[in-house]
Amino acid sequence: MSSSETSSSEPDREAIDDLRYWVSLTRIAGLGPKKFETLASSFESMEAVWHADIRELADAGLDRSTAQNIVEARPSIEPDEEMEKLERAGIRAISRISPEYPSAIGETFDPPAVLYVRGEIRDADARSVAVIGTRSPTAYGREVTRRLAGDLARNQVTVVSGLARGVDGTAHQAALDAGGRTIAVLGSGLDTIYPAEHVELAREIVEHGALVSEFPLGTRPDARNFPRRNRIISGLTLGTVVVEAPFKSGAMLTVEHAVQQNRDVFAVPGPIMSETSSGTNWLIQQGAKLVTDVSDILDELNIVVLGDQLPLETVSVDNEVEKKLIDAIAAGPSHIDDVTRATGLASSLVASTLSLLELKGLVRQTGPMQYVRAREIEAVYSPVESKPLEK
Repeated sequence: MSSSETSSSEPDREAIDDLRYWVSLTRIAGLGPKKFETLASSFESMEAVWHADIRELADAGLDRSTAQNIVEARPSIEPDEEMEKLERAGIRAISRISPEYPSAIGETFDPPAVLYVRGEIRDADARSVAVIGTRSPTAYGREVTRRLAGDLARNQVTVVSGLARGVDGTAHQAALDAGGRTIAVLGSGLDTIYPAEHVELAREIVEHGALVSEFPLGTRPDARNFPRRNRIISGLTLGTVVVEAPFKSGAMLTVEHAVQQNRDVFAVPGPIMSETSSGTNWLIQQGAKLVTDVSDILDELNIVVLGDQLPLETVSVDNEVEKKLIDAIAAGPSHIDDVTRATGLASSLVASTLSLLELKGLVRQTGPMQYVRAREIEAVYSPVESKPLEK
């Protein structure tokens, strides 16, 4: 995602010195990306902006209120201290003019002046897809998210989402479970993880991807921040996949950004009576690509299907009872009572065998007594041989 390095070390030194002022200016209210762009085109450096008086700032095109905010805020902000805070927190700041700045978001209409990053953004992350949706998914939505995000990761596609409850968190975790990379874009400073229950997930993401935000340290999660955050989620990626989303939701706002950024939009169909699928079904009516399998996404984006590049350990189905249960569990969530009726087996045997299949990783509970297949079976039970059949 980064550009080639500059040929001289001296400009790099100057850029590092000037970064202090980019960072410090992000702390000033009312100074958004467009005004940063105005200042960058009018002054030779952000250090010059930092020391400019109200008249010079106004002459550059700032309204008087913003110019006054800059002048009044400067005495309470120490640029060197701002950089020290970032270093202590393990966070890097990347300015809009840095060669490290992700080119995908840089090409959008409203790129952040500064991106704060904890973890690592790699060139390979240019091959990325956003997976988003409701904070309250159904069992169907959670399972579809796991499958799509996991399959994207296994095809070496970076999964991008917003670390929110529901579909976002499930997408991040599925990518990690598949051994892939994932990027979480926050609506707060990187020193504030929201929701709090995703603190451990965030730590794991840092090890296998990155946390990203345009908001400086100390910024609390605020409802006004998330619509702005959403344009970064879509802007960093080749396309956006919506799994489940009501017609009026944050995910649908992300889709608006994706359309404005000329990104592909994908949607997973759902039951017509389900409110959580009202948005996705409408998107399909409007021309979004219908998704039933990861190949629908990869084909549309012209990404070569790599197959199972990060294979799961082969697990065998060891007896006829296990095979019956696997066969009885449908693609969607199946209640244990339905599985019992379909197999004709004793309920106690069904319960104990499902527990064993969970331990093997072949089925997963998605709700109280609801089970789905956790993955495709890589070995088929044979009454003659118990070892996996060769492919």
